[in-house]
Amino acid sequence: MTEATMADQQAVKLDDSWKAVLAPEFESPYMAGLKAFLQEEKAAGKVIFPKGSEYFRALDLTPFDKVRVVILGQDPYHGEGQAHGLCFSVRPGVRPPPSLVNIYKELKTDLGIDPPRHGFLEHWARQGVLLLNSVLTVERGLAASHQGRGWEKFTDAVIRAVNNLPYPVVFILWGSYAQKKAAFVDRERHLVLKSAHPSPLSAHSGFLGSRPFSKTNDFLVSKGFAPIDWSLPANPVA
Repeated sequence: MTEATMADQQAVKLDDSWKAVLAPEFESPYMAGLKAFLQEEKAAGKVIFPKGSEYFRALDLTPFDKVRVVILGQDPYHGEGQAHGLCFSVRPGVRPPPSLVNIYKELKTDLGIDPPRHGFLEHWARQGVLLLNSVLTVERGLAASHQGRGWEKFTDAVIRAVNNLPYPVVFILWGSYAQKKAAFVDRERHLVLKSAHPSPLSAHSGFLGSRPFSKTNDFLVSKGFAPIDWSLPANPVA
């Protein structure tokens, strides 16, 4: 199977740098099984988010050799019109979900950046912030419905590839799920920032006050890289 067939006849967009790195994954039996599962779900009339052309949106917007930061999520949002391939991000015009509201609160506390009225994070992704979910698809209205179907193995390969880059990267791991998934990251070479998840259920247990944005930029500057501009455009265009 190739990346060109993954989206079930929808145009896949994936930066060439990732195609080369992930070629063995796209040709693997587990990805063939994942493709078959998605096709069967669609044939049964189920609605899958995000749309097929955006399965790999995070990788398309952040080329492999431009990754500076990894923020690791779990599953796409399962509400209508929310998911578009970047973890924690929603399309313009969609109300920011509670976890993202808390991320914005921390951004204000950490760097003094006022929260925008939207939840569209592509500006971060285009600067080298890989906004990667562990699972890249979900059935409408059913959270975590595509876990255990193969995506986790694929995104493990993505994290391994970033871990093997010849320069240091910042891994921002919110919550136990992300921390377990990226436990193999080389902490001698990379900066790993761990805290509670920004969900309202846990944000007050170590996320708020963790200052991940300033810590990320301090590290990047110390290694000779430009800092991330964490502010977001007031009027984003999808």
